[in-house]
Amino acid sequence: MRRTILIPLLILLVALVVAACQQQQAQPPTPQVIEKTVVVEKTVVVEKEKPVEKTVVVEVTPTPVDYGNVVILSTQAKPIEEQEKMRGVVLADFPGTPEFIAEDEGVLIDRVVAEAQAGKGSVDVIIALHGTFPVLLAEDTLMDVSDLMADLSDRGIPEKFVELGKLGTDTQYYIPIMQATYIFAANKAALEYLPEGADPDKLTYEQLREWGKNMQEATGEQKLGFPAGERGLMHRFLEGYLYPSYTGTMVTGFRSPEAATMWGEFRDTWQYVNVQSVAYEFMQEPLLAEEVWVAFDHTARLINAFKERPDDFVALPAPSGPAGLGFMPVIVGAAIPKNAPNPEGAKAMIEYLTRPETQIAILREIGFFPVTSVDFPGYVSVGIRKEGEAVAKQAAAPNAIPALLPVGLGEKGGEFNKVYRDTFTRIVLNGEDIQTVLEEEAANLQAILDATGAPCWPPDPPSEGPCQVK
Repeated sequence: MRRTILIPLLILLVALVVAACQQQQAQPPTPQVIEKTVVVEKTVVVEKEKPVEKTVVVEVTPTPVDYGNVVILSTQAKPIEEQEKMRGVVLADFPGTPEFIAEDEGVLIDRVVAEAQAGKGSVDVIIALHGTFPVLLAEDTLMDVSDLMADLSDRGIPEKFVELGKLGTDTQYYIPIMQATYIFAANKAALEYLPEGADPDKLTYEQLREWGKNMQEATGEQKLGFPAGERGLMHRFLEGYLYPSYTGTMVTGFRSPEAATMWGEFRDTWQYVNVQSVAYEFMQEPLLAEEVWVAFDHTARLINAFKERPDDFVALPAPSGPAGLGFMPVIVGAAIPKNAPNPEGAKAMIEYLTRPETQIAILREIGFFPVTSVDFPGYVSVGIRKEGEAVAKQAAAPNAIPALLPVGLGEKGGEFNKVYRDTFTRIVLNGEDIQTVLEEEAANLQAILDATGAPCWPPDPPSEGPCQVK
């Protein structure tokens, strides 16, 4: 019995051992970690990073420039209101401390000359009409400003004006800064009667005569007008427009053959001029009344026509004659005394006065037109803009002949003007013999020149001693 039990137990034990062995054989072997160094050669291209250009804007607040105290002595803008406008508006943005002093011409000349003789000056900038500067140059008081003029060459100042600032020498003694002048004004209704092919901005005196004829034939009225009244400026037309346009001179060619031709042609033109012209003084009035359609006068005596009816009128440069386009600019220049205490400030002031925005401010505040190339902004009235454009075209004409106001005549300036007006009256209105009148009036003219000792002034060539009628 005991043996019987042992035998099954033995069989079970053997079975368990065999099963364990089989299970052990079925399990996968444990992997062994084998350390092995493998060297792999590989070429790797590494691109170098290119530098990147980058603009960096750095705002730097500049140190304000201060040109210090600049004393300006001026014969212009003398009325109290204009002085205030110069100080409060025109000079307001100058980087310094301007001191504007208005004086009569005689006082200005005496002060500058006295300071030059004393060797100590107090004036930095002189502002005056062209005629003042020859007197100051004769006293050796003016600084050479040629370098400054070269710096301002891009401002568009007409070359003829620049040349006037040299006072007959090769040296620049003043720089033009503003101007006034005389032009023509025309009602737009007159434009359809222009001679065939005529450019209203480039008329000749022959075309002006034909224009007057055409208007009279169409309307039955004399539509040309001139300020030949007692207080009119007819003498300026004769001195600065007709004479230079036909003779190239104002004085020396007074009785020349070219002058005789001029008077004959103008007398023929007068038949188309409104008979009331001998009473006209300010041409804006007959223009507005449409008594005349085409008129000559100073810009200040035409401006109301352009202000009141800007759409009805055009402003025109003066016509040309055989010698060129004679016109009379009232040129205001700026100079620096040799003994100016602040010459750098003086140069900066003249540069400032010729800036476009300052030129427009001068026009708006005291009525002088720019001498530089400017674009008139929208806030400038249409009338002033029209006049300004005509003034600029006239001055920039390639055949322009600037004829300056008489210089050096002193109290005899009125007698000088009377010679021209008397010549006009005798030849044009009274029909006297042209050459006889010219000979007689030339003698009167020469007597004035001899009495004053006045040398010739542009457009006549310089003279030593009194200017001489040829």
